Amino acid sequence: MTTASGPSVLDLASLACEVADALVVRSARDTHTAWLDRVHGLGRRLGGTGPGVVETAHRGIAGAVYGGLGLGLRTASRGLDRAAATGAGPRLEDSTRGRFVSAAVNGLIGDRLLRERPQMAISTAVRLGGRDVVPDGPGLAQAFPDATGRVVVLLHGLCEDESYWGRHRERTGTTYADDLAARGWTPLLLRANTGLSLRENGAALTALLQQVVEHWPVEVTRIALVGHSMGGLVMRAAGAVAVQPDGTGAGWTRLVSDVVTLGTPHLGAPVAQGIGHGSRGLSLLPETAAFGRLLDWRSVGVHDLVAGLAEDVPALPHARYRLVAATLSAAERHPVGQVVGDLLVRPPSAYGRDRRGGELFPGATVLHVGRSGHFDLLNHPEVLTALRRWLD
Repeated sequence: MTTASGPSVLDLASLACEVADALVVRSARDTHTAWLDRVHGLGRRLGGTGPGVVETAHRGIAGAVYGGLGLGLRTASRGLDRAAATGAGPRLEDSTRGRFVSAAVNGLIGDRLLRERPQMAISTAVRLGGRDVVPDGPGLAQAFPDATGRVVVLLHGLCEDESYWGRHRERTGTTYADDLAARGWTPLLLRANTGLSLRENGAALTALLQQVVEHWPVEVTRIALVGHSMGGLVMRAAGAVAVQPDGTGAGWTRLVSDVVTLGTPHLGAPVAQGIGHGSRGLSLLPETAAFGRLLDWRSVGVHDLVAGLAEDVPALPHARYRLVAATLSAAERHPVGQVVGDLLVRPPSAYGRDRRGGELFPGATVLHVGRSGHFDLLNHPEVLTALRRWLD
C-alpha cells in the first residue's frame, strides 16, 4: 500500500516568491544601497558637502522600485498559499520532475520548511513507484509480495531522492537494487529530508527500520545498509540513536551484517567547507554581505555535511564496514585525487582516516574507484561487483 498526497505546484510557486523576496530582491536592494553609500560617501569626503539632489533622488527611486517588487512578491505568495490550501493544482509527487525539485529544495532548506511550510517537508519513508509505503503489515505485504528475510536498505545523499539509484543504468545494465533483488535480497529504497540535522534524520530512520522489522511479511534474518554520501552519515546517526551505551538497542541493529558507504564524508566535505568560508568572507564587506547571506541560507543538513561525524558516534556492533571512495584521477594518490577527491569528498574522509593516523572504522574493507565523480558511485560497475562479493 502506497500513499499519494503532499504539496502542490502552487506551494512551490509560493515558496519561490517568498525566496525571491527574501533573497533576491532584498539582497539586490542591500547591495545597491551599500554601493551608493560607498560612491556618494567618497564624494562627500572629497567635496565636503552633504547628500545632493541626485543622490536623494537615486535613493528614492531605488527604494520605490525594490519596495514595489517586494510587495508584489509577498502578495503573490499569500495568494498562492490560499489557492494551495483549497487543494488546487497538481501534486509535486505526481511527476518525476516534481519529486526531483522537492528533494532538492528539502536538501537546501528542509529545516526551514519543517518550521514554516510543513506541508512541503519530506518525511523519512520507504518508497516504491514514487510513493511512500505505509510501514505496517498490510502496507508492506502489498508493496513487497515476494519479500525475503534479507533486506538491503539504500539511502541517498543531500538533495537527492530514491530515483538517483537508477543513474547510469546504461553503463551497468542494471541497478544495485535490481541486481541484489535477483540474488535473494529485498531492496528498500528510502527517501529523507536531507536538510534536517543528522540526529533528526537518524532518529527518524531508526524508528522506520524498527517498524519495518516488526511488520515485515517474513522474519528478517539479515540487514545490509547502503548509503550514498550523506546517506551513510544518516545511517551512522541512526545506529548511534538506536544503540545504548551498554550495547543494547533497537532490534533492527542486531540484524545488520554490513554497512556500505559510498563517498560518505565521514570527516567532512571540503567543498561544503568552502561554501561556509565563502559566506563568511563575503559578509565582511557591505557591498557583498547580501551574497554571503545567499550562501548562508543553507540548511542544517548542509552544515552537518561539512562537519561529518567523529569518533563519538559508535559503529554498529557485529557489522562489517565497507567504505568506498572515488577520485577523478585514476590513481588514488595522484595529486589531483588527493586535492579534489571526487569533487566533493576526499578519500581520507570517505575512509574515516584523519591526519593523525586515527581510524573511525578499524579493520574496515576499503575500495577505491578511479576516474569517477561523486555521483558515479550511485551505480558503478566496480561497486556493483564489490556489493555482490560483500553481500553474497
